[in-house]
Amino acid sequence: MNITEYFTRISYNGSYKNLDFETLTAIFQHHIRAVPFENLSIHCGETIELDLEPVYDKIVRKKRGGWCMENNHLLSWVLKTLGYDTTIIGAKVYSPEENAYNDHINHLLLKVVLDGKAYIVDGGFGMVYQMWQPMELISGKDQPQVPGIFRFMEDNGIWYFEKIKRKQYNPNQSFSNSSNLGKNACRKLYLFTLEPREIEDFRPQSVYLQTSPDSLFVTKSICSLQTTDGLWALVGWKLTKVKYNYKENMDLMESTTLTDEEVEKTLKDKFRVMLDHKLIPVNSSRLSMF
Repeated sequence: MNITEYFTRISYNGSYKNLDFETLTAIFQHHIRAVPFENLSIHCGETIELDLEPVYDKIVRKKRGGWCMENNHLLSWVLKTLGYDTTIIGAKVYSPEENAYNDHINHLLLKVVLDGKAYIVDGGFGMVYQMWQPMELISGKDQPQVPGIFRFMEDNGIWYFEKIKRKQYNPNQSFSNSSNLGKNACRKLYLFTLEPREIEDFRPQSVYLQTSPDSLFVTKSICSLQTTDGLWALVGWKLTKVKYNYKENMDLMESTTLTDEEVEKTLKDKFRVMLDHKLIPVNSSRLSMF
């Protein structure tokens, strides 16, 4: 594994000598705009591996993406290699369908300490809930970013992460999710503690999320990639382009349905992903990803 090869993968040509917020943010933003959040391996008959070397080979050499346990595991290696004080921590993701947080640690994220301040770095949540900058770990403070307003709330050692969404407008009404139109909403994302974790702590949920018929990752094939003003998302056969804040307090969402042949071409053209095995797109869950 080679840090220069990683920087080539994310098209980062800047300095990395200074261990400061600006450098951390620049590397992070290059990562989320180059490496998709995706679970396509599950729908290509492949197994998602968590060990660092296969993750590196998949993302850096094969130019694929990954989910949180891959993206953030790789980022932890990158940041530790550069000298950042980096700790893997675990979160329990909120389920809108269940109106509850998961019982198990099923999301991997990072805590980075800079000049005595703690920040959360999460390059593996994807879609419209992906942070674009490392976030200061402080309770009750709104932290506006291009995707929206994020914040942490702390209660008795448990940290809650949420996003205030803008209104969403999709000119193609057949794709419009009425619950997303014409209102702002505070969306719970996950909770976590600051207990340090190892990659082994995530293996049971990795297996479950890849195999259970109740897993969102089994019922949907997902690929999303952040852009300079929004993101591309491919869920099953539905391709959505999101432009943040295209009007005051409103995000533009333009969706179209693709054929199987168009799915493969779109993965190459929009997400720069080429698969080793045939993808079988899936979108059998009614849960909206937006």
